[in-house]
Amino acid sequence: MAAVAPLAWGTTYLTTEALLPPDRPLFSAALRALPAGLLLLALRRELPPPGWWGRAAVLGLCNIGLFFPLLFLAAYRLPGGLAATLQASSPLAVMALAWLLLGERAGRVRVGAALLGLSGVGLLVLRSPEGVDPVGLLGAAGSVAVSGLGFVLVKRWTPPVGMLSLVSWQLVVGGVVLVPVALAVEGAPPALDAPAVAGYVWLGGVGTVLAYACWFHGLTRMPAGAVALVGLLNPVVGTVLGVLVVGEVFGPAQALGTALALGGVVAGQPAAASAARRLRARRATPAPRAVELSPPSP
Repeated sequence: MAAVAPLAWGTTYLTTEALLPPDRPLFSAALRALPAGLLLLALRRELPPPGWWGRAAVLGLCNIGLFFPLLFLAAYRLPGGLAATLQASSPLAVMALAWLLLGERAGRVRVGAALLGLSGVGLLVLRSPEGVDPVGLLGAAGSVAVSGLGFVLVKRWTPPVGMLSLVSWQLVVGGVVLVPVALAVEGAPPALDAPAVAGYVWLGGVGTVLAYACWFHGLTRMPAGAVALVGLLNPVVGTVLGVLVVGEVFGPAQALGTALALGGVVAGQPAAASAARRLRARRATPAPRAVELSPPSP
């Protein structure tokens, strides 16, 4: 289920470039969050219990209110594939935060898997011949930092409700924060044509409600580092869409990068770590010695 999220998020960059109004990251972030959050909250009819209002606000700011505008800033200012691949640096950030806040040790296998995925990211980035916008890079780095903190806090604070209710609180908090900021910075909302409406519906429904529900489901049931590594599917989707739809460059180096990114996803999962421990244990166990039997005495 956790894999549903990065598969959906990998479409954000192409959707932004192809369908949404240009240069409106705050408006796009608000429209992605608030309508979906209000609709979901109306359907669930579940408010945060006592003691959870502050936590819901913090999660809403980290995962929505700050993350969405930074993500759209990167999507508007960087090539789609590059913006998607930079998000793949999040596993190491999540592992570090999980160690600090949860005491969760990633282990050598999972750290190695993250480094393997990052090496794939480096190769995938080579496919973009365009200049790199420093503001876009800062947006991508900031989105990784705030979302990593939000993801770890979801695991630290065990949600008292189902995932859809938790997602609705965060979307409403983030949307309420974003609307006045978007109006103050970007002015009145732009006119929306049919493709833009379709883009926002896709991002709000599949790329937000469904994706976050599946992602938080995985976070509550798996190590944070393992779930973060599943996020390496995001740049793979961004790469595939960039090649198929936009005609971005894809050569042997990018093929190797994709393979390394997928290898990092697999290698960092609990089953792979267990298999590595069993293999080390077998190698450390001495082989039984053969016993020579003497022939019976006459």
